[in-house]
Amino acid sequence: MAIAVEKGPVTAGLVETFRQIVGDQFIALDKDSLEAYGHDETEHLNYPPEVVLKPRTAEEISAIMRICHQHRIPVTPRGAGTGLSGGALPQLGGVLISMERMNTILEIDERNGQVRTEPGVITEVLQNAVKEKGLFYPPDPSSRGSCFIGGNIAENSGGPKAVKYGVVKDYVLNLQIVLPTGEIIWTGANVLKNSTGYNLTQLVVGSEGTLGIVTQIVLKLLPLPRYDLLMLVPFRSLEKAGEAVSAIFRAGFTPSALELVEIDALRITSRFVDSVLPLQEDTEAHLIIEVDGNHLETLQSEMEAIAVLLEELGAGEDILFADDAVQKAELWKVRRRVAEAVKMDGYTIEEDTVVPRAALPALIRGVKDLGRQYGFHAVCYGHAGDGNLHIRIKKEGSANSQEDPAMVEGLRALFQLVKELGGTISGEHGIGLVQKGYLDIVFGEVQMDLMRRIKQVFDPNNILNAGKIFDQKIKQ
Repeated sequence: MAIAVEKGPVTAGLVETFRQIVGDQFIALDKDSLEAYGHDETEHLNYPPEVVLKPRTAEEISAIMRICHQHRIPVTPRGAGTGLSGGALPQLGGVLISMERMNTILEIDERNGQVRTEPGVITEVLQNAVKEKGLFYPPDPSSRGSCFIGGNIAENSGGPKAVKYGVVKDYVLNLQIVLPTGEIIWTGANVLKNSTGYNLTQLVVGSEGTLGIVTQIVLKLLPLPRYDLLMLVPFRSLEKAGEAVSAIFRAGFTPSALELVEIDALRITSRFVDSVLPLQEDTEAHLIIEVDGNHLETLQSEMEAIAVLLEELGAGEDILFADDAVQKAELWKVRRRVAEAVKMDGYTIEEDTVVPRAALPALIRGVKDLGRQYGFHAVCYGHAGDGNLHIRIKKEGSANSQEDPAMVEGLRALFQLVKELGGTISGEHGIGLVQKGYLDIVFGEVQMDLMRRIKQVFDPNNILNAGKIFDQKIKQ
């Protein structure tokens, strides 16, 4: 039996009720606002909602959800709109709930190394706030200067430091959520160990806003490392750069970040941000390598040893060691702007693949082969240290991955390759709207049915971010 959205209309009466809940200035119905909230950073897609609501409290969201549950109105939760899989696209219309006003850091608990925050806080703002207390929140997606911490929870975001410190799920202790039926619950406890029943907290992390709306977050923090060192390493061969990634770990090193950027992507981005990075003509890729810790001499010795290893593995001679904070900031600025720059250059389709790190050379080689076969050009970059490769695609006449049958066929071949290499089709961007048609590559019907049943338990009327990850078809 299919559990579809029996979509109810957003009537004038309901709009007035919503207005009373959130206040007149925090409801939007005009065309420009609806268009603005109808897209995120996913390709060139836009699905305007019927109404935008900007609540301030969990209680306001609860009231909204009870109404929408009763009237079968689709609801799309939205953070900052920086997502790349269509998770915040209101493709069914209905109500869009923006979390932008829930933007307060509620408590920094220095004694226990925790922070309690609302979901609309910008990730970098939260990082800087805890840094002032000598504490460290490691997950740092490239969009950290604009993305919301709540969106990071929804997608289980990672970023460069995931290779050493892990991803968002490794720091979430407890969540306050509003269920699709309107109840407000906490999913866990503010403790470091918890074996009390099913782990609802980790079920919600990465669920892409389909099971509940997160309204408070309790995160674990670490002591802030005193030092970090950074270097840029050129390679004449893209595959050799990929091979070097695994070799670094096999040699006993654990960088705090290990990024790969193909030369085409780096050149595009360098122009976009007016960078002065030294880029050689015979270079195909660069590795950006960071180490951190509390003993500077140890870190310097480690970086020198990594550099020697990479030279033996075919790195170019012009290894750049960032001498000061300004050079470090320059390197990271270029890396963090890659996605934005290549998208503006026409690489509008992005796929977020992840494989065992030793399989990176085979994945890179396969991407290039598929590009020649299916008529697209691809640039590769990403978190090579944990095998998470972002693939940006440019294909003449294809602004998105949905409307070109040849592009769909090419992406299916790409994801089949990823599966054959022991990987999966999303490392940190989620499935959302644009990748759900490929889930059958990595999951069988048993797994899919289990996920659909979980969704049905949380959301019996299938109103919350419906149509994301999968279509709701429940076996009876």
